Amino acid sequence: MKDRSRRILVVDDSQAILIVMQAILSELDVEHVTVVNSAVKALEKMRQSTHQFDAIFTDLNMPEMDGMEFIRHLGELRYPGGIIIISEMENRIIDLAANLARQHNTHLIGNIAKPVQLIDVERTLKKLDSFVGVEETYEQPITEDRLLEAISHHEITPFYQPKVHRGTKQIKSIEVLARIVSKEEGQVMLPKRFIGVAEDLDLVNLLTFQLFEKAANEFQRIRNELNYPFKLAFNLSPIQLNDTSCPDKLALILELNRLKPQEVIVEITENQPIISNVQLETINRLRLRGFDLALDDFGTGFTNLQQLKTLPFTEIKIDRSLITYIESDRFSQVLVDSLIDIAQNEHLDIVAEGIERIEELQYLERYKFSLLMQGYLISRPKALNEFIRWIHSWQRMINSNP
Repeated sequence: MKDRSRRILVVDDSQAILIVMQAILSELDVEHVTVVNSAVKALEKMRQSTHQFDAIFTDLNMPEMDGMEFIRHLGELRYPGGIIIISEMENRIIDLAANLARQHNTHLIGNIAKPVQLIDVERTLKKLDSFVGVEETYEQPITEDRLLEAISHHEITPFYQPKVHRGTKQIKSIEVLARIVSKEEGQVMLPKRFIGVAEDLDLVNLLTFQLFEKAANEFQRIRNELNYPFKLAFNLSPIQLNDTSCPDKLALILELNRLKPQEVIVEITENQPIISNVQLETINRLRLRGFDLALDDFGTGFTNLQQLKTLPFTEIKIDRSLITYIESDRFSQVLVDSLIDIAQNEHLDIVAEGIERIEELQYLERYKFSLLMQGYLISRPKALNEFIRWIHSWQRMINSNP
């Protein structure tokens, strides 16, 4: 989905701000812009449909209903899009506003200071593009028959993407990502086309265990290329947390492939609140079994800062929407600073996801002693043989630039 097809709502009691925002969004080729001069009117629109806007730009100081109350109501309506505050905010206010938004089950992805500048709005739209759950292009999900065929023909294939320590340049862990690779055509299918289908058809366990088994079997080949320890990281669907026997099943697959839970990180996305006792029991059982636990995509979901201190995670992965253009985005800078402070105090690993630009990498240099890096700038996800070639080239590079 390109910027021009985004559907944007702007809420501000200042007519001047509404006119400026309309002009800027028009300059940026955004065709679908709605402006409203009060949060009360905006809420009436949202009650008609929560899916009519991809993002909402809102002021904080408004009569009748202020911006924070408006955001709380958006959470009650389960609004799935991104929220951007149009207001100058101090660092502590940014922290508190972002945390309150999570508690209200909303997605606060940035703030823009007044007077509004085109470059700030443009940067925010690019963050919106990287916001998890907003797809740039739509691809038709595969059919049930095609998914069953892929599973029965063992076409679920692990691709690998490294997490590299910013200071030492060593590979600390390797994320295993699911792909369907057609044996006849060699076509590679991305997860967005089949994971949702697998969840709907209750096939996600079959898919996950096949991926887990293949990657565990290939682990030794990767280990032969590195002369220091590292871990494999796997994603679990939130649905799988409702199965309290999941940790035992994963541990059995590892045992059959001569791997230990201590060599594996289980990544759990935060796109749904982790609140049920069954989910919490499964999370605890994973840790008791010896698995490390990563909270994936932090910044897009509903885990608040207090939960980071109480849930037994060993790693936090900062979503790419907070990393995109971080060198010029004060909102992201403040939140990443806070997260790194928490990670250090709680002895957690912290990963910056989605690094795609050299400017982002350069900004993150200040955290080099405490940060892991992941993203296309370092390596795209690769099949086994291609990934091993990448390891060789990465080692040559760091040996020549110690």
